[in-house]
Amino acid sequence: MKYRLVALIALFTLALAVPALAADPAELAGRIQKKYASIAAFSAEFSQAIKNAASGDVEQRSGSFVFKKPMLVRWETVKPEKELLIVGKDAVWDYFEEDKEAYRYSVDEIINSKTMLRFLTGKANLTEDFVVVAGKADEAGPGQAVLQLAPREPEPGLVMAKVWIDLSTDMIARIYIQDFYANTNDLTLKGLVANPKLADNLFVFTPPKDAKVHDNAPIKGRELKQ
Repeated sequence: MKYRLVALIALFTLALAVPALAADPAELAGRIQKKYASIAAFSAEFSQAIKNAASGDVEQRSGSFVFKKPMLVRWETVKPEKELLIVGKDAVWDYFEEDKEAYRYSVDEIINSKTMLRFLTGKANLTEDFVVVAGKADEAGPGQAVLQLAPREPEPGLVMAKVWIDLSTDMIARIYIQDFYANTNDLTLKGLVANPKLADNLFVFTPPKDAKVHDNAPIKGRELKQ
């Protein structure tokens, strides 16, 4: 009797899990798009690993991320150095506190060129921009599914990506990007909150008086790692 009870519980648990794991990749991608279209803002803590393929070096970063529609971003890195990226209504600022240097870019320049930001802000349309297939089941955590994405029009900054989806919310919990040179950018989100109340002044930046400002500097002037 005890064995039968255990077996029944196991079968019931498996029955609940199979539909999630076997979800059609295209259908799941569509659910993700609908979810992000339905929310006005979100916030999360992040941890990030950026690997240089040539040297093998890995930089570990952590901090917080806030997004508000239509296109406002506050990306604050606290480790290994303090960096504040603000995507405002009229300009993008990237400020390094220790160096007291601020870089100013146009909004279009950054949003169109930074792949990680495109995913996080919904600019990367999973159903239209990528060929979507199911990722390996053993890569998914509890309550997650993994999708592997091949861009329909590859670019140097993005030749392959994977996203981990929290199936309870249909929101992205992790993003992994590989570029043409095999460098990788692996971002994990935790403590994600949908539709927090966010004041617009969170997305406004004025350089400190003692900061050196590089106005409209080219992206390669100091590489954005977001």
